[in-house]
Amino acid sequence: MKVLVTDPIDDAGLERLREAGHEVETAYDVTGDALLDAVADANALVVRSGTEVTDAVFEAASDLVIVGRAGIGVDNIDIDAATDHGVIVANAPEGNVRAAAEHTVAMAFASARSIPQAHARLKTGEWAKGDYLGTELNAKTLGIVGLGRVGQEVAKRLDGIGMDLVAYDPYIGEERAERLGAELVEFEACLERADFLTVHTPLTPETEDLISTEELELMGGGYLVNCARGGVVDEDALAAAVEDGTLDGAAIDVFADEPVSPDNPLLDVDDVVVTPHLGASTEAAQENVATSIADQIDAAFNGEPVMNALNAPSVDKSAFPRIRPYIDLAETAGKVAAQLLDGRISNVEVSYEGDIAEEDIELVTASALKGVFEPLEWQVNAVNAPRIAEERGIEVTESKTRQAEDFQSLVTVTVGNDDESLSVCGTLFAGEDPRIVRIDGYRVDAIPHGQMLVARNYDKPGVIGFIGTVLGENDVNIAGMFNARRSADGGEALTVYNLDDPIPEEVSEKLLADERITDVKYLTLNGSSE
Repeated sequence: MKVLVTDPIDDAGLERLREAGHEVETAYDVTGDALLDAVADANALVVRSGTEVTDAVFEAASDLVIVGRAGIGVDNIDIDAATDHGVIVANAPEGNVRAAAEHTVAMAFASARSIPQAHARLKTGEWAKGDYLGTELNAKTLGIVGLGRVGQEVAKRLDGIGMDLVAYDPYIGEERAERLGAELVEFEACLERADFLTVHTPLTPETEDLISTEELELMGGGYLVNCARGGVVDEDALAAAVEDGTLDGAAIDVFADEPVSPDNPLLDVDDVVVTPHLGASTEAAQENVATSIADQIDAAFNGEPVMNALNAPSVDKSAFPRIRPYIDLAETAGKVAAQLLDGRISNVEVSYEGDIAEEDIELVTASALKGVFEPLEWQVNAVNAPRIAEERGIEVTESKTRQAEDFQSLVTVTVGNDDESLSVCGTLFAGEDPRIVRIDGYRVDAIPHGQMLVARNYDKPGVIGFIGTVLGENDVNIAGMFNARRSADGGEALTVYNLDDPIPEEVSEKLLADERITDVKYLTLNGSSE
């Protein structure tokens, strides 16, 4: 596979991709049409914050499987566009968490003790000892906006030096916050109580300029530290607040526009400490994020779970071997069901019985949806299948039960509309041997592979022989078959044929011309050369 890297990452990540057998091409600082040309034949794209991955990029890269962000923030990647194109977006949130937390703590101390300012003056020969009276962090209140991974690491470190912690985060439970030693409060209360405020939120439309003039006034003194994302704090408002004494100081590592403009007002305020986005700039962090992204790209190429996928179902690596065979089984069951149903599909139900119901099956359900939509000629995979269902107003339900009557595990995909529905059930025999065991209530034993012919007929003598004769006359070999009927005394029957060869349209027409045969469906499944 070809991996295009458009922002510099640690060599350890590049080497890991090469060792896995992939072609790695670096093209740093490409933009516009040059980027579109470079990505045209790429299977994976690796970026940091310098590359804007827009809808145009996905349009140009028809073979793209995954975009890997060597870091945490993904606001430079159009995730909705990626999902629409069936491309996985993954980041490396763990690799630089420690580095970002340590830099945040360092910036808090630097601001509180005016370390950079005193350093700069001493370098010029000034002994300005009397000009700086610092603030101790001990016994002060730390306000944390965003108690995610980095926020939690900052909390642990500053709680250890005796700070009182208050936090605002609508997505974390009180119990978890309490274990970190933090009191959960509302946003305004967090600002009002903080002597030091640190920000750890992503940049979204909701968080852009989250902290501006009014919010800074609520702080009424103290220090603000932002090592998260530029744009969350209004830079003009912050510069003014420090300059006029509303705040005692600030420390900023990230900016709305980077590299930062010489005209940025924060650069002109003496009590604002600034660094050029150094939060993740440690040797360990850079190696960790690079190798993490390399591993996730290789997993995506191998059809394995992508651990930090942001727009695709994921699963714990230890659990993946248990559900892996059910992924293909569910996809095939969905494909069979969609091809057998006459009419449009307005609802899909995926149900799990037995041992499989104990597992995390989000990825299995997504694969079932992929199978349902694939015969309809939509460009679909497990990434965008749930989105396709939502966009088309198709209701998707999922159910589990630990009880299973006939099998250790059973996966059933049911497709339907207002007028009818049809179910296909699959299971695994010994040795992970996949089988379709029920179709529309008929008990069968079909190998879901290659070409299949599903015929419905009245249970009368000679029908199976007639079908076999017609197939033989057209040089179509039957690899296996299974016949089932609803009741012991005849009536309607269903027969599944595994075929070695595709059947021409005229063969289906000839079969349907017999009044004993009510329906014929020719299916192409995994392993078919068609």
